[in-house]
Amino acid sequence: MPKEQSFAQCLIVWQQTAGRHNLPWQGSRDPYRIWLSEIMLQQTQVATVIPYYQRFLASFPDVAALAAAPIERVIEHWAGLGYYARARNLHRCAQQIVAVHGGNFPKTAGQLMELPGIGRSTAAAVAAFAFGQRAAILDGNVKRVLCRIFAIEGFPGSAAVDRTLWQLADTLLPEHGIEAYTQGLMDLGATICTRHAPACPRCPYVDECLARRDGRQGELPTARPRPTVPERSSPFVFITDGRHILLERRPPNGLWGGLLVAPEGEPTAILARLGLDCPQPQPLPDLRHAFTHFRLTLQPVLCRVSTFSCCHSAPYHLLPLAEAAKAGVPTPMRQLLRQVANAAG
Repeated sequence: MPKEQSFAQCLIVWQQTAGRHNLPWQGSRDPYRIWLSEIMLQQTQVATVIPYYQRFLASFPDVAALAAAPIERVIEHWAGLGYYARARNLHRCAQQIVAVHGGNFPKTAGQLMELPGIGRSTAAAVAAFAFGQRAAILDGNVKRVLCRIFAIEGFPGSAAVDRTLWQLADTLLPEHGIEAYTQGLMDLGATICTRHAPACPRCPYVDECLARRDGRQGELPTARPRPTVPERSSPFVFITDGRHILLERRPPNGLWGGLLVAPEGEPTAILARLGLDCPQPQPLPDLRHAFTHFRLTLQPVLCRVSTFSCCHSAPYHLLPLAEAAKAGVPTPMRQLLRQVANAAG
């Protein structure tokens, strides 16, 4: 088993020679850019994040610009990235930094944790990269690295194992070089000690890793106990005159909060509420989509109307049918909108 300081020094040397150095948020001490990247990277892969990060910065170049933007515009820039509570908390956090901290990010992990949407590991990452603060991170990748190298048993999401991992992470912190060490943990988990088929021969701890010694890379970390995943289904009504499509902005909280979606519910009831008539609603193929805690079967129904009369007020929005899939809509809705555009063409 690696000693604390030798563990840290080994990782720092490895990161400097073999780690990642060209990510768009690297090479900056700007806490806004670091914070934005850390929030986007939560449960999302780097390759997916990069184009979102670049577009987001182009529209909201600093925390003041983000705080001043309407939440609907922020959500639209987040559309397709998933876990939309992150975007709402991002906006709330920016507003609090401007209103309470004069537009300046707090410099310690403890102070950062008091802001909306910033947990212990994210706070530590921002504090380390932006301000050189000595604080431990413990995201999913890091948990996997520590569980394998030190043979930590049990599901990392359980309270007892989580406490053990935090204690270990704190113990391993180096006295100097916190930025390279923190980045090294991230790089090791993302590129070497991956969930499947880890590249053990390239790992700096190839000779010390207890999981590799015992051939247990596939067993550690211990998998989450598998509960039964609830199944839900719901109809979504796509109303079009052949040129336009009627979408509804969801409430700010809850599933797809703040995004545009087709109205959800029974087609006859929705049409009656909107004062529209469709002689023959056309069911389209269902689409299944998995969320974190349940699976949803979307049941799209195409309703062709001759004209739209009184549906333009909030929360309803009339969009060109050919462009609707590019608007601020969730991923499964984007797929269905393309399907509807083909069926209505």
